[in-house]
Amino acid sequence: MTFYYVNSATGSDRNGGTGQNSAFATLSKVESLKLKPGDSVLLAKGSVFNEQFDIKYSGSESAPIKIGSYGTGAAPVIHSSGDGIHSLYASNIVIENLKISNVGGSGIYGGSVTNWTVRDVEVAKTGLSENAGAVTFRSSKNVTVEDSKISGVKGDGFWIEKVNGVKLLNNTVTTANGSTADAVQVNDSSNILIKGNHLDQTHASSPKGVIALVRATNAVVEDNVLTGGGFGISAPAGKNVAIRDNDISGYHGYSWSFAVGLGDQGNARDYDISGNHIHDGAWGVAVSGPSGASYTRTNIEVHDNVFDDLSQAALKVDRPASGSFYSNTIETGTKATSISPAIADAHTFTVKGNHTVANVETALASPVAKTAAVTEASADPAVVAVHDNLKIFTDTGDAHRGNLLENDSSDNDTLVLRRFGDETVGKHGLTLTGEYGDIHVDREGNYAYTLDETKLPDHSGHVSESFSYGINDGSSHHSDGDTLTVFIHLDGLLS
Repeated sequence: MTFYYVNSATGSDRNGGTGQNSAFATLSKVESLKLKPGDSVLLAKGSVFNEQFDIKYSGSESAPIKIGSYGTGAAPVIHSSGDGIHSLYASNIVIENLKISNVGGSGIYGGSVTNWTVRDVEVAKTGLSENAGAVTFRSSKNVTVEDSKISGVKGDGFWIEKVNGVKLLNNTVTTANGSTADAVQVNDSSNILIKGNHLDQTHASSPKGVIALVRATNAVVEDNVLTGGGFGISAPAGKNVAIRDNDISGYHGYSWSFAVGLGDQGNARDYDISGNHIHDGAWGVAVSGPSGASYTRTNIEVHDNVFDDLSQAALKVDRPASGSFYSNTIETGTKATSISPAIADAHTFTVKGNHTVANVETALASPVAKTAAVTEASADPAVVAVHDNLKIFTDTGDAHRGNLLENDSSDNDTLVLRRFGDETVGKHGLTLTGEYGDIHVDREGNYAYTLDETKLPDHSGHVSESFSYGINDGSSHHSDGDTLTVFIHLDGLLS
């Protein structure tokens, strides 16, 4: 197990590379080494490397090869006329704490690779000379990308093709540009989990959408915030697909634009579409397809979703399909269903137990905040955790040890106070006082928002208030700040 250090400013390829004071200068020098399982290649923070980094050797499951950083300052940056990091056939690789930008191809490209983890990596301005996925994996197995950011790229944010075992967790993708660009494109893959991501195509110069999940088998798309694009999630063909607990909004541009669409490129079987908040768009869930195609659409369950501010119906079924639409909440003014007469007469797609409300905020409000009628915060690329209807935004300054509030790794529906060393921040919890009310978070991670209605302004619509707070980390005197934002919809509260 050897640590190799690379510093573009002070290193030399004549050095031994195994100490910070004897660092290499270039990535090509590292490529000339035969890396072994357990080896690490650490790039000095502040370094800039104008070359593609080829990973040629494999680690083992118990001792992966790691590519990371060391020192203080900005993350090391890789520029290249080709790919940023490129690999064929390598297995058991971890890439973390880097930035890749201004590259001609993909930021990270892996072909026929196995057991890769990419975390805390920023990818920007890729595909300068050709359309390419900012992060691309093809014909591979067990790929995880987490806590990473992709922005301002040409081509898809993620391009995943023929991969068995895909995890995209807690990433941010904004403005994937280009004539064929989606924030996420997953083709012909299986055992997929897309969770906790913030994907925003609002300002992208792309006529496409946010997630394209094509011919997927065993896929879960949950707890994501999806904004903009021509569609939210296109899952046109697949088997055993769950789309649940997502916030999907702002999808416009076409008469057919939908939050969730399926059935138009092949057989679709066993879909569960539930717990989503679908709003500010055209169609809600569209079960459709080209005329004359013989695709089958079976066991499509659409339930326990909330629909509002749609220009078309919450459900569209205009091709033969079996399934049901039940226990959904639809705001007044949004049409519930648009089902072709032939499908209705066949009685294969049942509609039952749905209800209409004057204002969906009542359905969305947390039990501990019913009197406040608190609803979702507006979409923002910095959202890192969501619980009920409060949103936790990323640090306003440089993070020392992360957010004061975080997701409990054992339960993604719980926010807990982060521990600094052996001490819990706020022995008796944390109370933040705002303009209209207070938020209290106890040591177990439970929180409540208490509203003082007498402080609300005398007008309709909605107001918002933000709670800023910080923590000083002992002797290092490093303050770490975070912001919570609460939206209060007065129309529902004061009517």
